[in-house]
Amino acid sequence: MKRITLPRAPRAILVALLPFALAACSGGEPAPADADSPNGAEVGADQIDRDDAPSDHAAEPASTVSDRFEIDSVPVSDASLGAFPYFALPPELESGEEQTFKFDHFPFWVGDRMVWVEGRIYSAGFTGTDDQDFSPLAVRRNIESMIEAAGGRKIAEGRIPPAMTEQYEEDDVAIRYVDGKGDVYNEPASTYLVRRADRDIWVHLSTNNIFGGWIIAETQAFTPTATLLPASELKQQLDTAGKVALQVNFATDKAEILPESQPQIEQVVQLLKDDPALELSINGHTDDTGDAAHNRQLSEARAASVVAALAAQDIDAERLDANGFGQDQPVADNGTAEGRAKNRRVELVKAD
Repeated sequence: MKRITLPRAPRAILVALLPFALAACSGGEPAPADADSPNGAEVGADQIDRDDAPSDHAAEPASTVSDRFEIDSVPVSDASLGAFPYFALPPELESGEEQTFKFDHFPFWVGDRMVWVEGRIYSAGFTGTDDQDFSPLAVRRNIESMIEAAGGRKIAEGRIPPAMTEQYEEDDVAIRYVDGKGDVYNEPASTYLVRRADRDIWVHLSTNNIFGGWIIAETQAFTPTATLLPASELKQQLDTAGKVALQVNFATDKAEILPESQPQIEQVVQLLKDDPALELSINGHTDDTGDAAHNRQLSEARAASVVAALAAQDIDAERLDANGFGQDQPVADNGTAEGRAKNRRVELVKAD
């Protein structure tokens, strides 16, 4: 075949024009960066989609969430759901002993911290059936498919830092959920969330090449057995002890006052209207579950919510002072559910 040699000048021109020709073939502009990729902002569900990620756990980062997870970043779903625990294992998996607790708590890894969820909790370990190979990737894909169908999102995936896995040892959680939590000390874990208008559904999943475990929690507020304290009782305790504890119910891990606490708020309003000279410190307290700094911030926010609720009913905010003490001032044993409930309180303290 006769070799064709381009003259020197035209060849140089072709080389110079080559990048422009390639750009024209690809649309003229480089593909824009994915606007939903993690960039340090609050996490969104589509920021953590790992369907195209390699399945090798060793290559996975410690977490796939951004710096600070906020639950409001996950949209509320109205997808049809069956009965609790809502999800079932695929047929190639065999469940071990299943446990359901009417009211308990469990820490869910969200990438930057543990979130303790209270409510009804289901827990089980599982393995493959005799005639099927156990595939951790297939397990995750099946669970993710169910979560997506329910309108939920993946919140975090990866190895949980040892400093965080220590929280599994609190309050005998490691014993009660030994099968359901899986080998979180050596294997990656995934956390999923389905938000509903009236509750949140959390799913924890961890597997290795032989077995796995999962935990499903449905949030519900703890209903204290304490009766409503009328304004007269509030006044009597303030006069004798200088303070009185209120069992105000809040949304889980939030400062939102739940509607069932409104009658108690109204009694505090009545107390303040009956005595226009009365000034109060509104002090928020938590139990010792979770991070101490987060608990202090939460208690401060909850105290501020009570002040705002009182001010909304024509109580002068200058008469009120909001403070948060977190877990620093317990009044009961944090080792029991009843004790933790008493420690999660709002106190009215008579100002000097």
